[in-house]
Amino acid sequence: MGPYTPLQLPHQPPPAIAAPSGRGGAGHVRVTRRPRSRAAAAMLSRLLKEHQARQSERRELQERRRRDAIAAATRLTEALVDHLNVGVAQAYVNQRKLDHEVKTLQVQAAQFAKQTGQWITMVENFNQALKEIGDVENWARSIEMDMRTIATALEYVYKGQLQPPCS
Repeated sequence: MGPYTPLQLPHQPPPAIAAPSGRGGAGHVRVTRRPRSRAAAAMLSRLLKEHQARQSERRELQERRRRDAIAAATRLTEALVDHLNVGVAQAYVNQRKLDHEVKTLQVQAAQFAKQTGQWITMVENFNQALKEIGDVENWARSIEMDMRTIATALEYVYKGQLQPPCS
């Protein structure tokens, strides 16, 4: 039998239809049935019970399959969520590491900028000192040349005084 088949009973002739009676007016039909035997009634009762038992078994099987499907779907969902959570947790750990590295890099960049500023100041001071040394060297050369000029002039004057005048 398929999922639903009408209850089939042993062949019984259709109920007898009586002709319209004078009572009750035209168009009324009186249906008469043949009396059923106890065996037919017992067989019908047995068939009904078997049908109800099969229906109950089908319902139980369907309910069991539904529960199994729900349990399997739940396990699948949990497995997928767990799999996704592993990736999310790893991404979170990586993000925390990156944040820590960024903070460390910012501190080091600030220290490097400060140190670079100090180096620039030192180089500028050194440059200024070199310029001053160059200025002192030029000043010393200038004084040396002036002193040589003065020494030469004094030497001429001194030599001129020691020589007798020529007449």
